[in-house]
Amino acid sequence: MLKAYVVDDEPLARDELKYILNRTRKVKVVGESDNIEEAFTDIAINQPDIVFLDIQLDEENGMTLAKKMDRLQSVPAICFVTAYDEYALQAFDTNAVDYVLKPYDEKRIQKTLDKVNNIRNKGYNEDVDISRGKNERTDKLAVNLDERIILVNPADIVYLEAKEGKSKLKTIQYEYVVAETLSGFAKKLINHPFLQVHRSFIVNTDLIMEIQPWFNSTYNLLMSDGSKVPVSRTYAKDLKQFIGI
Repeated sequence: MLKAYVVDDEPLARDELKYILNRTRKVKVVGESDNIEEAFTDIAINQPDIVFLDIQLDEENGMTLAKKMDRLQSVPAICFVTAYDEYALQAFDTNAVDYVLKPYDEKRIQKTLDKVNNIRNKGYNEDVDISRGKNERTDKLAVNLDERIILVNPADIVYLEAKEGKSKLKTIQYEYVVAETLSGFAKKLINHPFLQVHRSFIVNTDLIMEIQPWFNSTYNLLMSDGSKVPVSRTYAKDLKQFIGI
């Protein structure tokens, strides 16, 4: 049976999560706290297998506790629990094995527990297996999809398209419609080879296979997956400068 510890500054949220964990009959909750100092001491003593950690703790930040736990002899798995998705990449740079959005969903929590059990059953050392490593960093893009967060490799993104206040994210293999705006994605991809070619389209320039002239000084881009993306007159100059014509 897994040992779990809950860190959250909201008593009702702690009680709800403990109730869900107890219902699984796969977890023993060995402690709880609403602050970093107390939690760190308890975790060092009780040595839980997994810590469910809220990121925003009153005036403290759960990331601070996650980094402190790297000093422990037995480093627990961390599942960040939060109402916000913007911390996903930062979270996975710590010991995070999962990142769950509030409000809690019992099936989602069960998946987290299954993941930790799978890790333990493979016989890895806890302080190596569940950690990404202090010096490793992911360049993946965190995308909020329904009640999940998926991590997408920017190199696999063919294009992004604005659709009625949302965005379609087209990868080489998959297609997602997400709530984030095109301008929001543009900011996240500023250090990657993406170019806006239309008011509604941003493309991965590494995946452009062919530039096809269209009418009235516009173009179509043939992408590596066979997709066609329009280039408007407004952005045609930027495209020409990019490719050097």
